[in-house]
Amino acid sequence: MASTKAPAGTGVHGPGRAAIGARTLRQDRWWLAPLSTFVVFSAFIVYATWRAFANANYYAEPYLSPFYSPCLGDCVKGSSDFGQPFGWFPLSAALIILIFPLGFRMTCYYYRKSYYRAFWLSPPACAVAEPHTKYTGETRLPLILNNLHRYFWYAAIVVGFVLSFDVVISFKEADGGHVGLGTLILLVNVVFIWLYTLSCHSCRHAVGGRLRHFSKHPVRYKAWTWVSKLNAHHAKFAWYSLFSVAIADLYVYLLANGTISETRFF
Repeated sequence: MASTKAPAGTGVHGPGRAAIGARTLRQDRWWLAPLSTFVVFSAFIVYATWRAFANANYYAEPYLSPFYSPCLGDCVKGSSDFGQPFGWFPLSAALIILIFPLGFRMTCYYYRKSYYRAFWLSPPACAVAEPHTKYTGETRLPLILNNLHRYFWYAAIVVGFVLSFDVVISFKEADGGHVGLGTLILLVNVVFIWLYTLSCHSCRHAVGGRLRHFSKHPVRYKAWTWVSKLNAHHAKFAWYSLFSVAIADLYVYLLANGTISETRFF
């Protein structure tokens, strides 16, 4: 980890830096990337917060919103496939489970780069000076919570299995099989969720880390190679899954409140 405090006279304000009055000499639209990240990520946070506290319109049989899965609180009939051990919880049932997938996403190594640039402006872009005079790293609140990422990854694995179970349930119905647009949306979402989860740097370390000789662990080496290939696309999977989980929740919401009707294939 980098030094917690930058020595006096170093960094972007140090004497070793070129005496340039302008913040940057870049002529391109370098601000587009951090601005886009700020707008999209902020919109997702606002939407997810609203849906989490709404505690309504999250179940349209056989579909359960991924924001409320597994529904362990005081949930509507039919939505609790794993019981209601937190039925006494006075607030929205989504608040019981959302802390884990959101914690995993907020502490993600890729997202750190994104929100450091978009929210902390540290720095906002390459070759663009940041406004901060010192660097404290991830040793203080709130950034110290990023060090919990590996533990959130373990929880994300469990959530991935639960969402996969929801997809299986979405194919079933009392009178036989069922395939609707919601089934396909939940399926696409869980695929992106798994790709995002398994391409994580923590997954790569858990699979092949701490090994001195790959030749003595051929199975783990093969898995590590596969995860490493996924890891190269981790940023894309992060954004794909962000949109897919919001779309899945929105579809269930619109079904549950009667705004739209289910499109069924058989």
